[in-house]
Amino acid sequence: MTIIESNKVSIVRYLILIMLSLQVSSCTGQVKEKSANDPIEIGADNKSLILRNINTTFPQIHTNLNGMVREFVRSMYQDTKGNYWFGTNGDGIIRYDGQTLETMTIEGINPGMRVIEIVEDKAGNIWFGTSDGLIKYDGEKFTTFSKNEGLPGYDEEIWGLTIDKSGLIWVGSIGGVSHFDGEKFIPFALPELKVENPQHMLSDKLVFKIIEDKSGTIWMVTDGNGIFKYKNGEFTHLTTKNGLTDNNTAGVMEDKKGNIWVSTFYGGVSKYDGKTYINFTKDGIIKVKRPVGFLEDRKGNIWFTAENVGVYRYDGTNFTLYTTENGLTSNLVLSIYEDNKGQLWFGTWQGMCIFEGEKFVNANVKEPWTK
Repeated sequence: MTIIESNKVSIVRYLILIMLSLQVSSCTGQVKEKSANDPIEIGADNKSLILRNINTTFPQIHTNLNGMVREFVRSMYQDTKGNYWFGTNGDGIIRYDGQTLETMTIEGINPGMRVIEIVEDKAGNIWFGTSDGLIKYDGEKFTTFSKNEGLPGYDEEIWGLTIDKSGLIWVGSIGGVSHFDGEKFIPFALPELKVENPQHMLSDKLVFKIIEDKSGTIWMVTDGNGIFKYKNGEFTHLTTKNGLTDNNTAGVMEDKKGNIWVSTFYGGVSKYDGKTYINFTKDGIIKVKRPVGFLEDRKGNIWFTAENVGVYRYDGTNFTLYTTENGLTSNLVLSIYEDNKGQLWFGTWQGMCIFEGEKFVNANVKEPWTK
Protein backbone atom coordinates (compact mmCIF):
# COMPACT_ATOMS: atom_id res chain seq x y z
CA MET A 1 0.00 0.00 0.00
CA THR A 2 1.35 3.44 -0.96
CA ILE A 3 1.58 6.38 1.42
CA ILE A 4 -1.22 8.13 -0.47
CA GLU A 5 -3.48 5.08 -0.23
CA SER A 6 -2.66 4.75 3.44
CA ASN A 7 -3.59 8.39 4.03
CA LYS A 8 -6.86 7.96 2.19
CA VAL A 9 -7.72 4.95 4.32
CA SER A 10 -6.87 6.91 7.45
CA ILE A 11 -9.27 9.70 6.48
CA VAL A 12 -12.08 7.28 5.65
CA ARG A 13 -11.52 5.51 8.95
CA TYR A 14 -11.63 8.86 10.71
CA LEU A 15 -15.07 9.57 9.30
CA ILE A 16 -16.36 6.10 10.10
CA LEU A 17 -15.13 6.40 13.66
CA ILE A 18 -17.21 9.53 14.03
CA MET A 19 -20.29 7.71 12.76
CA LEU A 20 -19.64 4.58 14.78
CA SER A 21 -18.88 6.46 17.99
CA LEU A 22 -15.33 5.42 17.34
CA GLN A 23 -13.34 8.37 16.14
CA VAL A 24 -10.86 11.19 15.77
CA SER A 25 -7.46 12.21 17.03
CA SER A 26 -6.66 14.98 19.47
CA CYS A 27 -4.17 17.62 20.44
CA THR A 28 -3.29 19.01 23.83
CA GLY A 29 -3.33 22.62 24.94
CA GLN A 30 -5.97 25.30 24.94
CA VAL A 31 -9.48 24.09 24.21
CA LYS A 32 -11.19 25.67 21.23
CA GLU A 33 -14.65 24.47 20.36
CA LYS A 34 -15.11 23.61 16.71
CA SER A 35 -17.41 21.27 14.89
CA ALA A 36 -16.15 17.81 14.02
CA ASN A 37 -18.09 18.27 10.81
CA ASP A 38 -15.78 21.01 9.54
CA PRO A 39 -14.52 20.15 6.04
CA ILE A 40 -11.79 17.70 5.21
CA GLU A 41 -9.84 18.91 2.18
CA ILE A 42 -8.03 16.55 -0.13
CA GLY A 43 -5.39 17.98 -2.45
CA ALA A 44 -6.48 18.05 -6.06
CA ASP A 45 -3.28 16.36 -7.15
CA ASN A 46 -4.03 13.40 -4.87
CA LYS A 47 -0.59 13.81 -3.39
CA SER A 48 -1.37 16.08 -0.51
CA LEU A 49 -4.14 14.99 1.84
CA ILE A 50 -4.84 17.70 4.38
CA LEU A 51 -7.16 17.66 7.36
CA ARG A 52 -8.27 21.22 7.99
CA ASN A 53 -10.35 22.95 10.63
CA ILE A 54 -10.71 19.84 12.76
CA ASN A 55 -10.20 20.44 16.45
CA THR A 56 -10.61 17.27 18.44
CA THR A 57 -9.88 18.46 21.94
CA PHE A 58 -13.24 18.68 23.62
CA PRO A 59 -14.16 20.71 26.73
CA GLN A 60 -14.70 18.16 29.49
CA ILE A 61 -17.83 19.18 31.38
CA HIS A 62 -17.96 15.93 33.32
CA THR A 63 -15.08 13.76 34.50
CA ASN A 64 -12.43 12.63 32.05
CA LEU A 65 -10.98 10.17 34.58
CA ASN A 66 -8.63 12.60 36.25
CA GLY A 67 -7.35 13.96 32.97
CA MET A 68 -6.38 10.57 31.56
CA VAL A 69 -8.92 10.78 28.71
CA ARG A 70 -8.22 13.52 26.18
CA GLU A 71 -11.01 12.55 23.82
CA PHE A 72 -13.58 10.02 25.02
CA VAL A 73 -14.22 6.55 26.40
CA ARG A 74 -15.41 4.22 23.67
CA SER A 75 -15.63 0.91 25.57
CA MET A 76 -16.23 -0.03 29.22
CA TYR A 77 -16.20 -3.26 31.17
CA GLN A 78 -16.29 -4.40 34.81
CA ASP A 79 -14.72 -7.81 35.25
CA THR A 80 -15.69 -10.62 37.61
CA LYS A 81 -13.20 -9.33 40.20
CA GLY A 82 -14.86 -5.92 40.19
CA ASN A 83 -12.14 -4.05 38.30
CA TYR A 84 -13.35 -1.29 35.98
CA TRP A 85 -11.74 -1.15 32.55
CA PHE A 86 -12.07 1.86 30.26
CA GLY A 87 -11.04 1.66 26.61
CA THR A 88 -10.25 5.08 25.23
CA ASN A 89 -10.02 6.67 21.83
CA GLY A 90 -6.33 7.42 21.67
CA ASP A 91 -5.26 7.06 25.31
CA GLY A 92 -5.00 3.30 25.69
CA ILE A 93 -6.44 1.21 28.54
CA ILE A 94 -7.39 2.66 31.94
CA ARG A 95 -8.16 0.51 34.98
CA TYR A 96 -9.60 1.10 38.42
CA ASP A 97 -8.87 -1.82 40.76
CA GLY A 98 -10.71 -0.47 43.79
CA GLN A 99 -7.74 1.55 44.99
CA THR A 100 -5.91 3.06 42.02
CA LEU A 101 -7.08 4.64 38.78
CA GLU A 102 -4.27 4.24 36.26
CA THR A 103 -3.36 4.06 32.61
CA MET A 104 -1.91 0.63 31.89
CA THR A 105 1.58 0.52 30.40
CA ILE A 106 2.04 -2.24 27.84
CA GLU A 107 5.49 -2.97 26.52
CA GLY A 108 5.84 -2.46 22.79
CA ILE A 109 2.38 -0.90 22.42
CA ASN A 110 1.65 2.63 21.32
CA PRO A 111 0.19 4.44 24.37
CA GLY A 112 -2.13 6.28 21.97
CA MET A 113 -3.95 3.17 20.79
CA ARG A 114 -7.73 2.96 20.45
CA VAL A 115 -9.61 0.30 22.40
CA ILE A 116 -12.79 -0.80 20.67
CA GLU A 117 -13.95 -3.98 22.44
CA ILE A 118 -13.41 -5.51 25.90
CA VAL A 119 -14.51 -9.08 26.81
CA GLU A 120 -13.67 -11.64 29.50
CA ASP A 121 -13.26 -15.39 29.12
CA LYS A 122 -14.28 -18.12 31.54
CA ALA A 123 -10.79 -18.24 33.06
CA GLY A 124 -10.94 -14.55 33.94
CA ASN A 125 -8.60 -13.33 31.22
CA ILE A 126 -9.52 -9.91 29.83
CA TRP A 127 -9.29 -9.46 26.06
CA PHE A 128 -9.07 -6.12 24.28
CA GLY A 129 -9.76 -5.47 20.61
CA THR A 130 -7.56 -2.51 19.76
CA SER A 131 -5.96 -0.53 16.95
CA ASP A 132 -2.77 -2.48 17.73
CA GLY A 133 -4.25 -5.95 17.58
CA LEU A 134 -5.65 -8.36 20.18
CA ILE A 135 -4.40 -7.88 23.74
CA LYS A 136 -4.77 -10.37 26.59
CA TYR A 137 -4.47 -9.57 30.30
CA ASP A 138 -4.10 -12.66 32.50
CA GLY A 139 -4.15 -10.81 35.83
CA GLU A 140 -0.41 -10.20 35.84
CA LYS A 141 0.79 -9.27 32.38
CA PHE A 142 -0.39 -8.11 28.97
CA THR A 143 0.31 -10.09 25.81
CA THR A 144 -0.31 -8.75 22.31
CA PHE A 145 -1.27 -10.76 19.24
CA SER A 146 -1.42 -9.27 15.76
CA LYS A 147 0.18 -9.76 12.35
CA ASN A 148 3.00 -11.94 13.64
CA GLU A 149 0.35 -14.40 14.83
CA GLY A 150 -1.52 -14.29 11.53
CA LEU A 151 -4.03 -11.47 11.93
CA PRO A 152 -5.15 -10.97 8.31
CA GLY A 153 -5.20 -7.70 6.39
CA TYR A 154 -2.95 -4.68 6.02
CA ASP A 155 -4.13 -3.17 9.32
CA GLU A 156 -3.90 -4.48 12.89
CA GLU A 157 -7.08 -2.79 14.11
CA ILE A 158 -9.73 -5.12 15.54
CA TRP A 159 -13.34 -3.99 15.39
CA GLY A 160 -15.40 -7.08 16.24
CA LEU A 161 -14.61 -9.33 19.22
CA THR A 162 -16.64 -11.95 21.06
CA ILE A 163 -16.12 -15.25 22.89
CA ASP A 164 -18.75 -17.88 22.17
CA LYS A 165 -20.21 -20.42 24.59
CA SER A 166 -17.52 -22.95 23.73
CA GLY A 167 -14.77 -20.46 24.55
CA LEU A 168 -13.80 -19.80 20.93
CA ILE A 169 -12.62 -16.25 20.28
CA TRP A 170 -14.08 -14.58 17.17
CA VAL A 171 -12.22 -11.60 15.74
CA GLY A 172 -13.35 -9.12 13.07
CA SER A 173 -10.64 -7.06 11.38
CA ILE A 174 -9.84 -5.31 8.10
CA GLY A 175 -8.71 -8.65 6.66
CA GLY A 176 -11.87 -10.51 7.60
CA VAL A 177 -13.07 -12.84 10.35
CA SER A 178 -10.68 -15.07 12.27
CA HIS A 179 -10.75 -17.52 15.13
CA PHE A 180 -8.03 -17.10 17.73
CA ASP A 181 -6.91 -20.33 19.41
CA GLY A 182 -4.70 -18.72 22.05
CA GLU A 183 -1.61 -18.70 19.85
CA LYS A 184 -2.57 -17.80 16.31
CA PHE A 185 -5.37 -16.44 14.14
CA ILE A 186 -7.17 -18.94 11.92
CA PRO A 187 -9.05 -17.35 8.98
CA PHE A 188 -12.81 -17.96 8.87
CA ALA A 189 -14.13 -17.39 5.36
CA LEU A 190 -17.51 -15.80 4.77
CA PRO A 191 -19.48 -16.75 1.64
CA GLU A 192 -18.72 -14.86 -1.56
CA LEU A 193 -22.17 -13.27 -1.53
CA LYS A 194 -22.41 -9.57 -2.29
CA VAL A 195 -25.23 -7.07 -2.24
CA GLU A 196 -25.91 -5.00 -5.33
CA ASN A 197 -23.66 -1.94 -5.52
CA PRO A 198 -21.94 -2.49 -2.15
CA GLN A 199 -20.67 0.65 -0.45
CA HIS A 200 -17.71 -0.50 1.61
CA MET A 201 -16.19 2.23 3.73
CA LEU A 202 -12.97 0.51 4.78
CA SER A 203 -12.84 -3.04 3.48
CA ASP A 204 -15.05 -5.56 1.74
CA LYS A 205 -13.89 -8.09 4.33
CA LEU A 206 -14.33 -6.01 7.50
CA VAL A 207 -16.77 -7.14 10.19
CA PHE A 208 -17.69 -4.34 12.60
CA LYS A 209 -19.51 -6.40 15.22
CA ILE A 210 -19.85 -10.07 16.20
CA ILE A 211 -22.30 -11.58 18.70
CA GLU A 212 -23.59 -15.03 19.58
CA ASP A 213 -27.32 -15.33 20.28
CA LYS A 214 -29.08 -17.69 22.69
CA SER A 215 -29.44 -20.38 20.03
CA GLY A 216 -25.70 -20.40 19.34
CA THR A 217 -26.01 -18.51 16.07
CA ILE A 218 -23.16 -16.12 15.29
CA TRP A 219 -24.16 -12.75 13.84
CA MET A 220 -21.52 -10.82 11.88
CA VAL A 221 -22.13 -7.18 10.93
CA THR A 222 -20.19 -6.37 7.77
CA ASP A 223 -18.87 -3.21 6.18
CA GLY A 224 -21.54 -2.53 3.55
CA ASN A 225 -22.59 -6.11 2.86
CA GLY A 226 -25.41 -6.64 5.33
CA ILE A 227 -25.24 -9.28 8.07
CA PHE A 228 -24.14 -12.89 7.97
CA LYS A 229 -25.63 -15.46 10.36
CA TYR A 230 -23.69 -18.67 10.96
CA LYS A 231 -24.61 -21.91 12.72
CA ASN A 232 -23.55 -25.53 12.25
CA GLY A 233 -21.70 -24.81 9.03
CA GLU A 234 -24.55 -22.94 7.38
CA PHE A 235 -24.76 -19.24 6.52
CA THR A 236 -27.71 -16.90 6.07
CA HIS A 237 -27.16 -13.55 4.38
CA LEU A 238 -29.41 -10.74 5.62
CA THR A 239 -29.75 -7.79 3.24
CA THR A 240 -32.32 -5.25 2.08
CA LYS A 241 -33.79 -8.01 -0.08
CA ASN A 242 -34.95 -9.94 2.97
CA GLY A 243 -35.71 -7.32 5.59
CA LEU A 244 -32.80 -5.05 6.42
CA THR A 245 -33.48 -1.36 5.87
CA ASP A 246 -29.88 -0.73 4.86
CA ASN A 247 -26.93 -2.93 3.88
CA ASN A 248 -24.54 -0.58 5.67
CA THR A 249 -25.04 -2.12 9.08
CA ALA A 250 -23.36 -0.75 12.20
CA GLY A 251 -24.40 -2.77 15.25
CA VAL A 252 -26.38 -5.72 16.55
CA MET A 253 -27.64 -6.92 19.97
CA GLU A 254 -29.92 -9.67 21.26
CA ASP A 255 -32.26 -8.78 24.13
CA LYS A 256 -33.47 -11.06 26.90
CA LYS A 257 -36.61 -11.93 24.94
CA GLY A 258 -34.58 -13.10 21.98
CA ASN A 259 -35.26 -10.10 19.77
CA ILE A 260 -32.37 -8.93 17.62
CA TRP A 261 -31.77 -5.19 17.46
CA VAL A 262 -29.98 -3.87 14.38
CA SER A 263 -28.54 -0.42 13.72
CA THR A 264 -27.52 0.84 10.30
CA PHE A 265 -25.72 3.89 8.98
CA TYR A 266 -28.63 5.18 6.91
CA GLY A 267 -31.69 3.14 7.83
CA GLY A 268 -32.08 3.72 11.56
CA VAL A 269 -32.83 1.09 14.19
CA SER A 270 -34.87 -2.09 13.77
CA LYS A 271 -36.09 -4.94 15.95
CA TYR A 272 -36.22 -8.44 14.50
CA ASP A 273 -38.26 -11.13 16.27
CA GLY A 274 -37.09 -13.95 14.01
CA LYS A 275 -39.82 -13.36 11.46
CA THR A 276 -40.51 -9.67 11.07
CA TYR A 277 -38.49 -6.46 11.17
CA ILE A 278 -39.95 -3.37 12.81
CA ASN A 279 -38.05 -0.26 11.78
CA PHE A 280 -38.75 2.44 14.35
CA THR A 281 -37.02 5.15 12.34
CA LYS A 282 -38.82 4.46 9.09
CA ASP A 283 -42.15 4.37 10.91
CA GLY A 284 -41.42 7.79 12.41
CA ILE A 285 -41.47 6.58 16.01
CA ILE A 286 -37.95 7.84 16.69
CA LYS A 287 -36.04 10.62 14.98
CA VAL A 288 -32.69 9.05 14.31
CA LYS A 289 -31.14 7.54 11.22
CA ARG A 290 -27.78 6.62 12.66
CA PRO A 291 -27.97 4.75 15.97
CA VAL A 292 -24.85 2.97 17.11
CA GLY A 293 -24.39 1.30 20.49
CA PHE A 294 -27.04 -0.87 22.16
CA LEU A 295 -27.42 -1.94 25.78
CA GLU A 296 -30.16 -3.79 27.65
CA ASP A 297 -30.17 -2.96 31.36
CA ARG A 298 -31.12 -5.36 34.13
CA LYS A 299 -34.66 -3.97 34.13
CA GLY A 300 -35.11 -4.90 30.49
CA ASN A 301 -34.90 -1.38 29.08
CA ILE A 302 -33.16 -1.06 25.72
CA TRP A 303 -30.79 1.89 25.41
CA PHE A 304 -29.13 3.10 22.25
CA THR A 305 -27.16 6.11 21.16
CA ALA A 306 -28.39 8.47 18.47
CA GLU A 307 -25.69 10.52 16.79
CA ASN A 308 -25.96 14.19 17.78
CA VAL A 309 -29.49 13.57 19.08
CA GLY A 310 -28.92 12.01 22.52
CA VAL A 311 -29.82 8.62 24.00
CA TYR A 312 -33.04 6.66 23.65
CA ARG A 313 -34.55 4.31 26.23
CA TYR A 314 -37.20 1.80 25.18
CA ASP A 315 -39.20 0.24 28.01
CA GLY A 316 -41.01 -2.24 25.80
CA THR A 317 -43.81 0.18 24.98
CA ASN A 318 -42.49 3.72 24.75
CA PHE A 319 -39.31 5.47 23.66
CA THR A 320 -37.85 8.25 25.81
CA LEU A 321 -35.23 10.58 24.41
CA TYR A 322 -32.65 11.99 26.83
CA THR A 323 -30.54 14.99 25.88
CA THR A 324 -28.43 17.72 27.43
CA GLU A 325 -31.67 19.03 28.95
CA ASN A 326 -31.65 15.90 31.14
CA GLY A 327 -28.05 16.36 32.22
CA LEU A 328 -26.09 14.77 29.39
CA THR A 329 -22.90 16.69 28.79
CA SER A 330 -23.28 16.20 25.05
CA ASN A 331 -25.88 14.75 22.71
CA LEU A 332 -23.09 12.75 21.08
CA VAL A 333 -22.89 9.66 23.29
CA LEU A 334 -20.16 7.22 22.36
CA SER A 335 -20.50 4.32 24.79
CA ILE A 336 -22.96 2.84 27.30
CA TYR A 337 -22.30 0.31 30.05
CA GLU A 338 -24.10 -1.09 33.11
CA ASP A 339 -21.81 -1.97 36.02
CA ASN A 340 -22.27 -4.61 38.71
CA LYS A 341 -24.22 -2.15 40.86
CA GLY A 342 -26.74 -1.53 38.10
CA GLN A 343 -25.35 1.93 37.42
CA LEU A 344 -25.54 3.06 33.80
CA TRP A 345 -22.41 4.78 32.55
CA PHE A 346 -22.35 7.00 29.45
CA GLY A 347 -19.15 8.03 27.72
CA THR A 348 -19.87 11.24 25.84
CA TRP A 349 -17.97 13.69 23.69
CA GLN A 350 -17.48 15.84 26.79
CA GLY A 351 -16.94 13.50 29.69
CA MET A 352 -18.55 10.63 31.58
CA CYS A 353 -22.04 10.60 33.09
CA ILE A 354 -24.00 8.16 35.25
CA PHE A 355 -27.77 7.92 34.93
CA GLU A 356 -29.61 8.68 38.15
CA GLY A 357 -33.35 8.13 37.95
CA GLU A 358 -34.47 10.49 35.22
CA LYS A 359 -31.34 12.59 34.87
CA PHE A 360 -27.63 12.28 34.27
CA VAL A 361 -24.97 13.38 36.73
CA ASN A 362 -21.23 13.74 36.57
CA ALA A 363 -19.78 10.26 37.15
CA ASN A 364 -17.59 11.61 39.95
CA VAL A 365 -20.71 12.38 41.97
CA LYS A 366 -21.55 8.68 42.18
CA GLU A 367 -18.00 7.35 41.92
CA PRO A 368 -15.57 9.92 43.47
CA TRP A 369 -12.54 7.90 42.35
CA THR A 370 -13.17 9.06 38.78
CA LYS A 371 -12.33 12.62 39.95
